Amino acid sequence: MKYTNENQWSDRVFEKNYYLMPLKDVEKFIAKNNHLPNVPSATEVVEKGVAMDEMVSKLLEKVEELTLYTIKQQKEIDALKKELKQIKK
Repeated sequence: MKYTNENQWSDRVFEKNYYLMPLKDVEKFIAKNNHLPNVPSATEVVEKGVAMDEMVSKLLEKVEELTLYTIKQQKEIDALKKELKQIKK
């Protein structure tokens, strides 16, 4: 697989202006659509197929988004730990 330009890859997830959907909205989307945002549904894949280069990029995008969610959650955990430590003093 070869990509012809950088825009076909998912590194845009790490750009400052990238919109990372709030997890509550992701949860609502999944409940309504039974698949992740920006990922084709099983029905779409069966009807239209899937381009492997696009799917690899979409899957990496989801991994990168998960990494950003994890970093954000860890910052929240660390802040709560610090607050709890202050309360215990």
